[in-house]
Amino acid sequence: MSCRSSDGCGPVQRPRTMEKPGVKKLARKISGTGKSWWVSTLRWLAVLFSLGLVLGVATLFALYQLIDVPSANADFKTQTTKVYYSDGKSQIGSFATQDRESIDFEQMPETIRAAVIAAEDRTFYDNEGIDFKGILRAVRNNTTSGEITSGGSTITQQYVKVLYLNQERSYSRKVKEAILSLKISRQQSKEEILQGYLNTIYFGNGAYGVQVASKTYFGHSASKLQVDEAAALATVINNPSYYDPYSEDVETRMMPRYRYVLSGMLKAGAISQADYDKYAEKLPTFKKKTNSGRYKGTRGFLLDLVRKKLVGLGYTDAQIDGGGLRIVTTFDRKMQNAAVEAVRESRPDGLKELHQALVTIQPGTGAVKAMFGGDDFLKSQLNWATLGAQPGSTFKVFGVIAALDNGFSLKTQLDGNSPYRLPGSSVTIGNQGDSGGQSFGRVPLERATEESINTAFVDLTVQMEDGPDKIVKAARDAGVSERALSVYDDENVRGVVTSLGTEVIPTIDMANAYATLAAEGKRSEWYVVKRVESPEKRVLYKHDARPKQSIDEDVAADTLKALQGVVSNGTGTNGRTVCPTAGKTGTATAGPRKDQHVSSSWFVGTTPKLTTAVMYNRGKGNEDLEGYMPTFYGGQYPAKTFANYMNKVLDSSDCGSFPPPANIKADQGTDYVAPAPTCGDGKRYSSSAGECVSTVPDCKDGETLNKGKSKCVKEEEEEEKPEPTPTKPTPVKPTPTQPTQPTPTQPTPTTPPVTPNPGGGGPAAPSGQ
Repeated sequence: MSCRSSDGCGPVQRPRTMEKPGVKKLARKISGTGKSWWVSTLRWLAVLFSLGLVLGVATLFALYQLIDVPSANADFKTQTTKVYYSDGKSQIGSFATQDRESIDFEQMPETIRAAVIAAEDRTFYDNEGIDFKGILRAVRNNTTSGEITSGGSTITQQYVKVLYLNQERSYSRKVKEAILSLKISRQQSKEEILQGYLNTIYFGNGAYGVQVASKTYFGHSASKLQVDEAAALATVINNPSYYDPYSEDVETRMMPRYRYVLSGMLKAGAISQADYDKYAEKLPTFKKKTNSGRYKGTRGFLLDLVRKKLVGLGYTDAQIDGGGLRIVTTFDRKMQNAAVEAVRESRPDGLKELHQALVTIQPGTGAVKAMFGGDDFLKSQLNWATLGAQPGSTFKVFGVIAALDNGFSLKTQLDGNSPYRLPGSSVTIGNQGDSGGQSFGRVPLERATEESINTAFVDLTVQMEDGPDKIVKAARDAGVSERALSVYDDENVRGVVTSLGTEVIPTIDMANAYATLAAEGKRSEWYVVKRVESPEKRVLYKHDARPKQSIDEDVAADTLKALQGVVSNGTGTNGRTVCPTAGKTGTATAGPRKDQHVSSSWFVGTTPKLTTAVMYNRGKGNEDLEGYMPTFYGGQYPAKTFANYMNKVLDSSDCGSFPPPANIKADQGTDYVAPAPTCGDGKRYSSSAGECVSTVPDCKDGETLNKGKSKCVKEEEEEEKPEPTPTKPTPVKPTPTQPTQPTPTQPTPTTPPVTPNPGGGGPAAPSGQ
């Protein structure tokens, strides 16, 4: 009979619990007791990897169950970006975003289906929405680069990203994208996915979807796409900005990927080898860019420049064309309308291929207030406001700036004879253009500027040490772009005629340079994008004008004085306005010496508050203007256009004023005195020697330097005693016992005789006026 505790037999002895041998056995098996440590390590890693894999699969399964397919993005159809004048209310135009026409799958020919699959996802019909090999490849690339640069996305993933997600680059977004792609691939057929993709993907130039893209680039519906056209569209998808069919180097950019697409179509059996050989030779012919009238007329030049500047600020094509942005520009609506009106009113009628440019910039800020680059952007995309031409004598202003900054004054005499023979050469230069071609003899710099005397400016360049370099530097300091001035890096281009404006300079750069003078030497970089706002009017970007003192204030003031003389009594009298005006005419010539002709004519002028450059040229920019009229000089049509326009926009009651002249070097007379070189410590410049010489004597053997007298003395000589200092006699104080007190006497100082001045006595005579 067994004993129970209730019977008082004592505590029950429970059987000892035995450990399951499986756990220890497994641990021993993994650790490999008695075996080498690396085998043990590998086994543990294998276990950890298996556990991680199981955990990862479990996590993905959980996420798959938890993440639902969301509604399509509210901005999936994108929002139009609008461009406004400076008031932020009046609209210049827009950048269309979702210019889309959805079509059925049956309307999408096999050519475009095969091309897109060959370009973007060659495993499309085999994968389940994601390509694991592609993902692993992308992870490897991203790990190597240290940032997320590639995504390994399938067509389904791209479709999901556009339709349901944002453009964020992160691993969390990629995980969500992969899960949604798996779900979409189970909910929709391959045909439905491909149809949705081709109806939504961006093809550049405002074209969303294959239907609009086909019309944009080839002028017909998608159903008529040929093999080469389809391959070209599939090429664009990868990077619409880089593979833009309207880019200048389209062949260089597109051809490699275009052939990659064709080779993929060949491998898939969509085209034959004969087709590949035929179409791989060249790109298809693209339709001329039209943009549905969005760029029509003069406003097209404004929109095109704004777009380029937005790209420069880092905005993508998709953001510009579909981000619903509000772009507030610097363009003033009244001034812009007046510019178009003035150009059309002032130019001669009936002249073909005659081009004009007009740019107005606000001194002190660099804001472009008005711009006329051409009559119709759709007919010609050449913007003469940013292209420019040879500026002719308007470039002489930089000669004036350089001269005043290097020892010249407005009174300095120059050789204005014509012809002018270059020193030490048989080469001669003559006056022409606005100066009338006459010989002026010796003239001051101020008059040489007023009359636009070529030979005087050549003489100035010759006299000034490193004259060409200093003139180019003055142009750079004033605001002419490095890109435009890079031509002067060639020593064969720089020369005595540098100030005569023989190289092409953008009209907008010349306006900006003169605006620097009106701003008392403070240069600002010109700009057209004032502010960028989100659709909710949240400020995303705001221009910060930072003027820099690049030209000395006194130099700017005296240069303005000379330029005012041009307008008041020189070659630019047709440029007078209701406000104080300073300006310069310019006429450039082209062709062989015996057959030279006027190729461009200019007037660049400024009032205290507005600066405007006007340029006329013909054809490609170097054809004969004089053939239109006998004297197509800067002082004629350009100056008249300038005055017509400025008088429309200026307020005579709010003109402002120029700074008073500084009269630099006015006391040095009429001859040029080159500034003495700066010498180091212990040296001075010797005009007779033409170089810096030491101020410390070089003592001979047996001599030593007497620092007190800065001369050498013999070593054995005693140091000279200082001369006695004259003392004033002290009056003798009488003693009380003396009956009388003598009067103290003080010696009367002697005055040295006056020595006549060899140069003439009396005050210095004032310099000639």
